[in-house]
Amino acid sequence: MGTPIIVQPQVGILAFGVIEKKPAVITNDKGEDVIAIRQKMFISHSYDHRVVDGSLGGQFVRRVADYLESFDINREI
Repeated sequence: MGTPIIVQPQVGILAFGVIEKKPAVITNDKGEDVIAIRQKMFISHSYDHRVVDGSLGGQFVRRVADYLESFDINREI
């Protein structure tokens, strides 16, 4: 995990970490919390707060994560 550094005149940068298997608490079909192994990746986003609001930056990272989590390799382009 790291923090990407902005190179001026850019106002933001996005970095992706390695995908690793990590323990995670999930809810199973019965509604019980269990610990399971899941693939996890850190996404880091740095931006110039004079240009990008923190809320907007967080929404951007969430949208990228949603796209990656729903990625289907068999989908036609």
